[in-house]
Amino acid sequence: MSGDYYVPSPYPRETQLNPWLVRLPILFISGCVLLVAALAALVAGFQIQFGDKIVPGVWSNGVNLGGMTQAQAVSALSGSFTYDRTAVFTFRHDDRFWQATAGELGIRFDVEATVEEAFKAGHSGSLLSDLGTQASTWLNGRSIAPIVRYDQAVTLQRLAGIANELNRAPVDATLSISGTVVVATPSQTGRALDISGTLDRLEAALLRLDTGAEIPLVVNESQPYIRDAETAAAQLNAALSAPLTLVTDDQKGGTMGPWTASIDQIKSLLVLGLTANEDGTQRYEVRVNTEPLRGFLATLAPGLISQPQDGRFHFNEATRQLEMIRESINGRGLDVDATLVRIGETVFNTGNRIVPLAFAYDLPTYSSNITAAELGITQLVAEATTYYTGSTQSRVQNIIEGAKRLNGLIIAPEETFSFNTYLGDINPEDGFVQGKVIFGGRTIDGVGGGVCQVSTTIYRAALKAGFPIVERHSHGYRVGFYELNNTPPGLDAAIFQPTADFRFLNDTPYHLLIETSVFPADQSIQFRLYSTNPGRQVVMEGPVIRDVVPALGTIYQANSQLQPGQELYVDWAKEGADVTFTRRILDMQGEVIRTDTIYTHYLPWAAVVEVAPSDPRVSSTQAGVSS
Repeated sequence: MSGDYYVPSPYPRETQLNPWLVRLPILFISGCVLLVAALAALVAGFQIQFGDKIVPGVWSNGVNLGGMTQAQAVSALSGSFTYDRTAVFTFRHDDRFWQATAGELGIRFDVEATVEEAFKAGHSGSLLSDLGTQASTWLNGRSIAPIVRYDQAVTLQRLAGIANELNRAPVDATLSISGTVVVATPSQTGRALDISGTLDRLEAALLRLDTGAEIPLVVNESQPYIRDAETAAAQLNAALSAPLTLVTDDQKGGTMGPWTASIDQIKSLLVLGLTANEDGTQRYEVRVNTEPLRGFLATLAPGLISQPQDGRFHFNEATRQLEMIRESINGRGLDVDATLVRIGETVFNTGNRIVPLAFAYDLPTYSSNITAAELGITQLVAEATTYYTGSTQSRVQNIIEGAKRLNGLIIAPEETFSFNTYLGDINPEDGFVQGKVIFGGRTIDGVGGGVCQVSTTIYRAALKAGFPIVERHSHGYRVGFYELNNTPPGLDAAIFQPTADFRFLNDTPYHLLIETSVFPADQSIQFRLYSTNPGRQVVMEGPVIRDVVPALGTIYQANSQLQPGQELYVDWAKEGADVTFTRRILDMQGEVIRTDTIYTHYLPWAAVVEVAPSDPRVSSTQAGVSS
């Protein structure tokens, strides 16, 4: 096949270089050089132009100082502000003040120094630092505070004079007592002028270009060591204003005392001293030392002791509830410590100067609101009646008084009833009167004659209830009163304080209520015992009477209140004998639980008859041992 055809060369063709790739870097570098040269020329020109002038942007007191020489700036500022030498500065503390003029204090506007400060902006001597300052000042401006000078020596001397007038040392409060007159002087706070602090305030006013100002003095206070006497003085005046009166009641609506602590006695109890405040200072303090009164109160204490008194009750058989017949009373004893506290609390009172004595109380066993259910009292378990027909009025009075003392009494389970204990003392102060008492083989006048009828009656009730008899004494002879209405002998109980008592044990798990009644119409005394029957019956067998001895002859005794022919039987003739009763305690099925033998030995006795003293039958021989 003929003809030409193209065969590619195995080597690339040679390329041409772009000339701008060379030109552009050269142009950039040349531009930078020219720019730097221009800036350098500009900076150099600026430095030359403002080398001896204040740089643009500097102000002082509202005057633009930029571009001015220092002389020009002095002239410009001098014309804008002049400090008035007659301007008055007032130094004040509270309501006191001291004055001085600007001239007296040497106060002036230092324009040269102010211009010097203005020129220093951008003229430190370091080009790099100055360039930054100059640029910043030109762009943002800079204000130079006017410099005001004062004569420090003169000002210090003036302030020292003020200090001499103002300064004072702190004064302690004082307190004294003369008799009952209390004199207190108040404390006074110390003060001292702070000259350095006051100068700072003056300089601040000068920087504000005040041409007259009030300068509050800087005053430091110092507290006295003893700050307060008035409070203690008020306490002392109150304590010595009047005596203290100690009072109490007798728990029966009456009052006891009063006992008085005089002003002189109170003064002796007061103790004056110093105590620290929280800030380290001290104050006067008045304390009361009541210990000297402890001995006095101790002497009062025995007469103020009272024992608790149980409530007394009646059992209402219809409602089966207790009805109070005498309120319970708390026992008490003087609480000396608590009373001393009350005295200490009352000493500083100005109005109420009465101190109620403080007591520690003992609660009674049976309070007024106790119930029959709480005590296990549900029924009448026994009763007994004796008769006093033919008794003298005095004997009847003693029977009534004795019965009254036992009425409403509660005996606890396992408690032993003591007749003498619950009866109390037999004396005229307690309601008993003179009566006939047979003692030492003679019938004599004695307090309480007839009380044995009370003990005899409760003895018989205790027998019927099945209570164990702990102590019983028979009379030495058969007393006629105890055999009235066909009552057999051998069931009497004599008492003689303090040697002879009647006692029985409440051996049940239930409380026992004793009720007494005296019936003048049929001349009788009755005891009723209320409790709960523990499940027993009582059977009395007897009497068995042995060894009977005939009665003695009649004894006639003189009674000055009787007329001739009148006779008053004091006692009746009785045979002597040995009498035995048997008491069997049965359970509810009739099985014997316990058997008691009651043995009594009676001496023969004569009738005792009172007659007129002139009666020829009056005998010196009398008999008997009881009432």
